Amino acid sequence: MGEVLLLCGSVRKGSSNEAMLRLVQDVAGETYSAVFYEGLGDLPHFNPDLDVDPLPEAVAGLRAAIARADAVLVCTPEYAGTLPGSFKNLLDWTVGGTEICDKPTGWINAANPGRGEGAVATLRTVLEYTGAGIVEEACARIAIADPDARERITEVLRALVR
Repeated sequence: MGEVLLLCGSVRKGSSNEAMLRLVQDVAGETYSAVFYEGLGDLPHFNPDLDVDPLPEAVAGLRAAIARADAVLVCTPEYAGTLPGSFKNLLDWTVGGTEICDKPTGWINAANPGRGEGAVATLRTVLEYTGAGIVEEACARIAIADPDARERITEVLRALVR
């Protein structure tokens, strides 16, 4: 069983992105271990002066969660045509570590058609910079209301943990 770390780009409780990742957890069931990262709002503002040992506790926790996982799956909203600042901050904290390098990584764009493309483009740019192993088959647009959502999520999970 592979562990997939679920990173939500929204700090809003009950957001559609959180709901999508909770659905991923449900679909994963006992086949995959889908772990929801809860620390987005606890991360300090990125500061290269703090990116040294000992790391801030929240940053060390983030990096440890990424290191433990076999794969990473992101679901993030788009704010002002790009990633939310809090989620970009999370990604900035991954640059100084090697935990995400070559880690199979994908995303689900849960936005309505025609929306979310700016966030996805920025996400791809940052993940490529960090050396994450982007799995194209695990990058999908899936609406929660899509009647095939569960089947499509299963395909994303299979692609990530191959």
